[in-house]
Amino acid sequence: MAGPSLTWVPDILGKPFEQLTLPLGVAGQHGPLVATLVRSIPNPVATLLAPLRDVDVLYVHGWSDYFFQRDEARFWTKRGARFYALDLRRYGRSLRDGQAPGYVDALDDYDVDIEAALHAMGHSAEAAPPDRPARRRLVLVGHSTGGLTLALWAARHPGVAHAMVLNSPWLELQLGTLGRQALAPLVDMRARLDPRGTQPAVDFGFYTRAQEEIGSLPAGDQRAIWRPDRGFPTAPGWLSAVMEGHRRVAAGIDVGCPAVVLLSTTSTVPLSWKESMTSSDSVLVVDDIARAATKIGRLVTIARIPGAVHDVFLSRPAPRALAYHALDRWVSGYIAGS
Repeated sequence: MAGPSLTWVPDILGKPFEQLTLPLGVAGQHGPLVATLVRSIPNPVATLLAPLRDVDVLYVHGWSDYFFQRDEARFWTKRGARFYALDLRRYGRSLRDGQAPGYVDALDDYDVDIEAALHAMGHSAEAAPPDRPARRRLVLVGHSTGGLTLALWAARHPGVAHAMVLNSPWLELQLGTLGRQALAPLVDMRARLDPRGTQPAVDFGFYTRAQEEIGSLPAGDQRAIWRPDRGFPTAPGWLSAVMEGHRRVAAGIDVGCPAVVLLSTTSTVPLSWKESMTSSDSVLVVDDIARAATKIGRLVTIARIPGAVHDVFLSRPAPRALAYHALDRWVSGYIAGS
């Protein structure tokens, strides 16, 4: 776990971002696994009267991804919040030579990564007792697979998060409920027999092409390894873990706090390139995600953003502005106003 002997160092994003390597105490095939926490802390004097001055944000990225969204961090810090982003084991800053990028046998394994991050942030993975409420409030922010991971984590740790923001969370398989149920036995069998085996490629690079046209891809030499154009290779063990998460959501979970789910209004099937991919979600079936979002808690706001891509905050300027406006209104009511 992270402790006082570990040191924050400058991050690849430059000032004001810093990073901290989190030993997880877990052995992998190619050495100990680590996670990496990135932070941006606003000036405490400048935020004395800011609406989110007692809020800590923890962001978790999606599949074949890592944290690089400076503007998303600034949204929170300019309102006074301390912003943290977690590169999970085998992702981004935490990926080491020889490791299978993004591989995990169960999404619950990320509990170790999240607990290490919370410890470094000064939080606990257990809810504070009613007579001693937490000094600072925790807001969880997740994109795509990170949204699924955080929703499941929050449901297993009720009372820890004060609010949750999910950006196109992967709450259901692209084949829909019936397709997932039909495919699950085959995937689970392959996961038992050959968890790290190869599977057919499912990412043809269209989402990357859409982001190239929009101009929202991250800069730097790391992108080719940390965010390859056609995504990481997938494996049966990983897919089985994700589909088990989908099954839990479909059965109904409770994240225990207000949640907002931001989505595009439309999807484009990624079988061949279409210009519409620059103004729609070409990764998920957004209508299925909107329906699944109603299963994650008792107070869920669904915000549909016209013209948005899969990561709504990496869309073209107009839909991106709409997404931030929707988030700002929700934050004003459910976080700043509480």
